[in-house]
Amino acid sequence: MSKNKKIVITGGAGFIGSNLVHALNECGYHNIIIVDHMMGARGERKRRNLVALQYSGFVEADDFLQQIHMQDKTLGDIKVVFHLGARTDTAVKDKKFLLENNTNYSKELFAFCIKNNCRIIYASSAATYGDGSQGYNDQKRNLKPLNYYGLSKYLFDEWVLDQKEKPPQWVGLKFFNVYGPNEYHKEFMASVVYHGFQEIKKYGQIRLFKSYKAGYKDGEQKRDFIYVKDVVQIMLFFLNKENLNGIYNVGTGKARTFLDLANALFRALAQKPDIRFIDMPKEIKDKYQYFTEANISSLQSACYKEKLYELENGIFDYVRNYLIHLNIAD
Repeated sequence: MSKNKKIVITGGAGFIGSNLVHALNECGYHNIIIVDHMMGARGERKRRNLVALQYSGFVEADDFLQQIHMQDKTLGDIKVVFHLGARTDTAVKDKKFLLENNTNYSKELFAFCIKNNCRIIYASSAATYGDGSQGYNDQKRNLKPLNYYGLSKYLFDEWVLDQKEKPPQWVGLKFFNVYGPNEYHKEFMASVVYHGFQEIKKYGQIRLFKSYKAGYKDGEQKRDFIYVKDVVQIMLFFLNKENLNGIYNVGTGKARTFLDLANALFRALAQKPDIRFIDMPKEIKDKYQYFTEANISSLQSACYKEKLYELENGIFDYVRNYLIHLNIAD
């Protein structure tokens, strides 16, 4: 795709979005419109993600929806939309709010892309898989998410698959446990890697949840942790493969334990491990996932062949090149 073509990135000031803008800049793309919510204290924290980036415009998320409804000519000829913006808090109990902000917003953007012959690459989530009892196959339907956030993403995926008319390219990416730079504004929704680093930095130790499930010892609960730099490379891959469509898992395909993660953090900090186990809050015990692992056969079938970061290598890069340089206020 020509470097002069206009790209829109919703959630572009956020964690994954700002990393994507940075990567696009490195590839020579600068005609980028960033769409995001920037009001309030959290918005101020996100602004720091934009400092070193080059982009042609910024639009508040709510205003952007109004502009595409009005076919605002100031937006110009948009060729690709990376739709990464969403409310990602899994603890939100307001179903209507999440369906409006995540599902319905996405539908309207999808309709805009159809009407304007514009490609769309959007963020789905591993939260759509629920407790994982049905596996983690990105071709499987009729899933059972455990929370309203997962439901809001799942309903959009299903809606997209059922549409007879689609944009010239449509790709849904089910992100697993992403960690890496620029997640600092996410507060309690930031990765375990980020929070673990902060605990070690402050107390010299890290706390992990005890296990309450047979077959899993304390700290041996597993997740598919993927470094944000790999996530960005996968998105760039689909940008350059406009003939590819569908829904794809974005993970490493290799589940790792929380103990692995904790030990990797201590190793990156050259400190002796001090790992403590604490009770799991009652409100999440029934909804806790003990194992997630992306089936990445669809991604491999699409001929994505880049080597992915091992957990230890990703954490080392994140700690040494980013986290240890943060100010204490971060």
